[in-house]
Amino acid sequence: MYIYLYEGFSSGDKIIGGYECSPHSQPWQVYLSDGRISCGGSLINKKWVVSAAHCTFLRDSLRIQLGKHNLLVGENTEQQIKAEKIIPYPRYNDNNHNNDVMLIKLRKPAILNKYVKPIPLAKSCSSAGMKCLCLKLPVLSKKKCRYEYGNTITKNMFCAGFMRGRKDACEGDSGGPLVCNGKLQGVVSFGTSCDGPGYPGVYVELCRYNRWIKRTIATN
Repeated sequence: MYIYLYEGFSSGDKIIGGYECSPHSQPWQVYLSDGRISCGGSLINKKWVVSAAHCTFLRDSLRIQLGKHNLLVGENTEQQIKAEKIIPYPRYNDNNHNNDVMLIKLRKPAILNKYVKPIPLAKSCSSAGMKCLCLKLPVLSKKKCRYEYGNTITKNMFCAGFMRGRKDACEGDSGGPLVCNGKLQGVVSFGTSCDGPGYPGVYVELCRYNRWIKRTIATN
């Protein structure tokens, strides 16, 4: 089975079938680029960002952009900060993308305001039918997820999307947030196409990494 990783550059809107959020209504959303690849991320406190481990950035070239709405224009709301540390989950598996989560420590704290705010982590795991931003995506049952992807799907993943296609994450969205009930529920990981029928997007079940996230932050 061909796995399409949501990583790299693309032009125009990357979310397929979605809608443009009101400017700065998602103040935790982060844009990450080292000039080679670009991914999304989520600010979880003033010095740490969550993204996907398959986004293999060069630390010294990485720029973390916060407070942005339109990447194509300069905005007086934006903050650009370099990375101090990049810490992928130690048991990330590049073959099946299990444990596809990564922490990035900012070189200096973000200035928190109405344009730049952290998002709380979900304490409970996803459940079928849960609706999530920015596509109003429904979370699918584990059974349906595994029916489409087989043994690729582990307990550390969940599917969200529409079986008919036309709405999905796409390249450049990797590592970005899936927000459910105002909390960070998932991280964009992989899929077989951007918006084709039959294969919904796959997300990291972030609730399973809360202990690792807290421990990593405390020791770094």
